[in-house]
Amino acid sequence: MALQNERPPAAPGLTHPLINGKLLVPPVRPGTVGRGRLTTLLDDHSQRLAVVVAPAGWGKTTLLADWARRIAPAGGTAVAWLTLDDSDDEPYRFWTYLISALRTVSPALGGAALKALRVTEVDPLEVAVPTLLNDLEAMTGRYALVLDDYHVLRDRRIHEAVEFFLGYLPPSLRLIVASRLDPALPLARLRAGGELAEIRAAGLRFTGDEATGLVGGVAGDALDTDGVAALVHRAEGWAAGIKLMALAIRAAPSPPATVDTLGGDERHVVDYLTSEVLDGLRAGQRDFLLRTSVLDQLCGPLCDTVLERADSQLALAELERADLFLVALDSQRFWYRYHRLFREALRRELATVAPEAGPQLLSRAAGWHANAGDQEQAIRYLIAAGDQHGAAELLAAADDDFLARGAIGAYLRLGDSLGAEAVRANPRLGISLASAAGLTGRLHRVAPLLDTAEAAMTAGTAPPAGWRSGHAAAMTLRAVYAQDGWTPEELLAMARRSVELEVDPEIPGWVISRIALGSVLSGTGHHDDAARVLAQAVERAAPVGLPAFTRLQATGLLAIALSNRGHTEHVRVLLRGVLPAVAAIEAELGEAAAPAVVFLRLAEGVVAHRDGQLIRARDLLLHAVDLAQITGHPTQVVRALVTLAELELACGDRRAASSALSEADEVARSGPVFPAVAAALTDTRLRVGRSTMPMTSGAGGPAEPLTDREHSILRALRGPLSQREIGAELYLSMNTVKGYSKSLYRKLGVASRAEAVQRGRDLGLI
Repeated sequence: MALQNERPPAAPGLTHPLINGKLLVPPVRPGTVGRGRLTTLLDDHSQRLAVVVAPAGWGKTTLLADWARRIAPAGGTAVAWLTLDDSDDEPYRFWTYLISALRTVSPALGGAALKALRVTEVDPLEVAVPTLLNDLEAMTGRYALVLDDYHVLRDRRIHEAVEFFLGYLPPSLRLIVASRLDPALPLARLRAGGELAEIRAAGLRFTGDEATGLVGGVAGDALDTDGVAALVHRAEGWAAGIKLMALAIRAAPSPPATVDTLGGDERHVVDYLTSEVLDGLRAGQRDFLLRTSVLDQLCGPLCDTVLERADSQLALAELERADLFLVALDSQRFWYRYHRLFREALRRELATVAPEAGPQLLSRAAGWHANAGDQEQAIRYLIAAGDQHGAAELLAAADDDFLARGAIGAYLRLGDSLGAEAVRANPRLGISLASAAGLTGRLHRVAPLLDTAEAAMTAGTAPPAGWRSGHAAAMTLRAVYAQDGWTPEELLAMARRSVELEVDPEIPGWVISRIALGSVLSGTGHHDDAARVLAQAVERAAPVGLPAFTRLQATGLLAIALSNRGHTEHVRVLLRGVLPAVAAIEAELGEAAAPAVVFLRLAEGVVAHRDGQLIRARDLLLHAVDLAQITGHPTQVVRALVTLAELELACGDRRAASSALSEADEVARSGPVFPAVAAALTDTRLRVGRSTMPMTSGAGGPAEPLTDREHSILRALRGPLSQREIGAELYLSMNTVKGYSKSLYRKLGVASRAEAVQRGRDLGLI
């Protein structure tokens, strides 16, 4: 995996049929029973969130799919749909699919947000989600977004971001969540505010009238009204139980008597499926069902490979016609999946009759997906087959594929599922996983992964692609991402050693190690050495094939190092050569280009200041501060704020300078800052002084009402806690706190924490 901070060349592809199926409203079988008493709740657009919560088999998906297909022709609400699965339990993947689902009903929506998600260094809450919300504000009409199977999501960052999204959702869009469990969202607060509609198991229970249609669709007129009532009573209104019982009585010689023998709970139904339904099938049909039950989704060519046959598409069509709980995932009837309970029964039976078959079938499925270019699913099947070695080898080799698709978070999760033993057996994989952790902001994961990988390295260990030394790659990652716990001198020693090991200027590792060393040298005040090393890196970056994103980062670091030594003319020449590329990448990615351009915009502001163009310098430096805050690196943010404070001081605006330094102090308390930047903060603070900033009370309240979360953040800002500590107190990540703070500052019309607190007091909010 590339160890530089780079922009993947393309957003995650949405052309693979498995993925496209997730964005489609599931097909509804002819004769599906309408449930008007429930769809009325879904029609009501006044609540921003609707939840449909019940265990498996209660008809959540069928209800929502039927509602979506009925309401669309009426022209009232356009419905976007996303079926979630385990692979979506990662913020970048989740938001990519959510936005792509919305684009199925409004193709012009979310393009800029999708581009922002291509930069894995920038948290979705920083750019992508606010950009999406801005797009939604401009929409006219009524829309609903259904998130089905929400219970598969466990990542706290996703739930926090969805809560943030809900908090600023415009009236044009309503969110509908289907889940087996209560979603980790502020349901109580929304319920109290009248913004929540709820459909639960009690409401989903089939009435006698509704069950008549459901039973009749499966078993015809085998039961009269009393028989249907008895069946509903047995199943307690549970949709899957009713349908499975109807399937049982369809071929029974005495349907009413059969009802009396059936249990209605899940355990009895699964037992029945095994003992009666499967045993009653033809041998070939039963074998097909059992052996394909290992697959998450099915299509004809995949089943042909797994079963070593050539007629699987016909077999799937036959099973669907027989109503054997095979669910089509697209309108072409190409991809299918089994109902969860039915698949559970199939897999249990397979484990009983052919326990040795599963791993072999899964390995064939992995091979099919690998040949189709779906490395991620191939790895998942290898893991399920128990082939840890094969999965680790494929994962290590597929790092660039995941990077190109913007699926770094998914890469890291797959590595986690393999465990530490896989890293010990494959150190190259450990280094790639550490890089993935760094790129996605999971900095606490970097050092442990590198510790395990380096401990397992031998003289024969192959280095990562593009590197001469695995140890050099690991030390570079430590210097860039794992700075906590290391002194600046130790980081500098690691970066120097990495450069010593990377002696081949024709490969990327030579350049990347020097970019890392230049960054540490600059941060520790060795500006001349930093400029020399970074000039070498910039010169060789293009010849070794590093992407433009990384080349701009290196050039920005060089510009700052030169600027710190007062080499303004050299910086001016450097900027003249790259500013067209800076403008182009900002036009392409918007604020998500921040990691590539922040230092270049900062250097541009410094040059304007030295040229006496103070108004232009202020605009450039304010932009640089915004970019630095998006990257979230404390050293970058403090450096930008101190530079802005210097300009404000030169302009005679001590209040603005003090405000910038107040923010810099806050950031410096939240994370490690390199010594040279910390010294600059101290020096500028002494020159500005610690006088209290004058505040104006301003009439009236905030521009917009504060949300509950914004009130909580404002109250917390009064105390001494840093943003990271405020997040811990409120059980929010620091990026989520930053997102709410940014909105809070905008509503209050302020630029800093101190101003926000004073303004809140003036308005009686705290």
